[in-house]
Amino acid sequence: MVIGGGFGGLQAVAKLARMPVEVTLIDRRNFHLFQPLTYQVATGALSAEEVAYPLRAIFKRRRNVRVLLGEVREFDLDGRTVQVQPGVGDEGPLTIPYDTLIAAGGSRYSYFGHDEWETYAHEVKSLESALNVRAQILSAFEAAELETDEERRRAWLTFVVVGAGPTGVEMAGQIGELARDTLRRDFRVMDPREGRVLLVEMADRVLTTFPESLSEKASRSLEHLGVTPLLSHTVVDVDDESVTVEAHGGSTEHIPARTVIWAAGVTAASLARRLGEATGAEIDRAGRVSVGPDLSLPGHPEVLALGDMVRVHGADGELQDLPGVAPVAMQQGRYAAKLIKARLRGRDQGPFHYKDKGNLATIGRARAVADLHAARLSGFPAWVTWLVVHLWYLIGFQNRLLVLIRWSFSFFTRGRGGRVIEQFEPEGAARPPS
Repeated sequence: MVIGGGFGGLQAVAKLARMPVEVTLIDRRNFHLFQPLTYQVATGALSAEEVAYPLRAIFKRRRNVRVLLGEVREFDLDGRTVQVQPGVGDEGPLTIPYDTLIAAGGSRYSYFGHDEWETYAHEVKSLESALNVRAQILSAFEAAELETDEERRRAWLTFVVVGAGPTGVEMAGQIGELARDTLRRDFRVMDPREGRVLLVEMADRVLTTFPESLSEKASRSLEHLGVTPLLSHTVVDVDDESVTVEAHGGSTEHIPARTVIWAAGVTAASLARRLGEATGAEIDRAGRVSVGPDLSLPGHPEVLALGDMVRVHGADGELQDLPGVAPVAMQQGRYAAKLIKARLRGRDQGPFHYKDKGNLATIGRARAVADLHAARLSGFPAWVTWLVVHLWYLIGFQNRLLVLIRWSFSFFTRGRGGRVIEQFEPEGAARPPS
């Protein structure tokens, strides 16, 4: 049984589907989401269907794979069963047995103890939230066109992105391009190029996981797009009309802003805490459960956990701080399948080792940075590398083709086709212009 159809769960099921085993995949959504590109949905560069692919379609030719739409409510690790609440229909909770359980619940953004900020500072980790952020960004430009008060108009045209990791940098750069290229001729009263994009980061540079030279190049690219990095600043308050930031020296600044996007820090899915409490495994401050070198939980070798929700003990017993990125989850998913195959054959499998192939981040049109260890790229070569890698890992030939066409169109015309204001769900949806 595999819980979660993200990168790790998907890789595990894909490998297990080739073995003489029965696989049940459980997820709250009926699709796999390519999270590295959700920010492009949020800024109108791509549509929702181009970054999501139905789980059943992925495994339709694998008769030994069953996909269930539902959410895991309880575990009985001794009885080797899970209780699942179906996501649709009138059926009550289902009790489903397993021989081996792979938990890949992922993570969500952390608001550092200020969960009330989530109402005003939206994230782009899910498809629903990306669509809501898109509606909020586009609505802000519409509201600025209608606004007659100059100060209130500036607030509508101020966009604050919190967190200067890859997602924050990519999001800020895309908003900058949207304002300065895509929308510059669309309005008659206000000029979208007057928009301010502020990138707030606690550290003293953007992209702290990259070499300093690439961080500096990324900062220059952001500034060229009109993005202002507020480095060594911490968000101390967020409401529906403003953000308050504090510099490391202690001074505070109140910034009128009607659009705030959160990309700062993550916490593990609640699945991790429940598994930790059930097995006595250590849980860190980010909610991640500690697993053994083979990704198993203490006392339950048949229960494996992977992805953003875990910390892994190395072969020497020391905890490894692996980055919360898709390649880690994908490698762990493949490892979990190999481990199960080895057990079926009565063989031993060595501990999990992560192979770091480098980091990529795009800032805008023909602007990116790439740390490939053997080479450090920036500008157009890094951007092409980023395009190829993301197209390669995108699920489905149709999606790859559509995204390639959309990116090619955007590159030559600077246009964006996904600029429809769509309210996906009531919770956390964009505020209409007022």
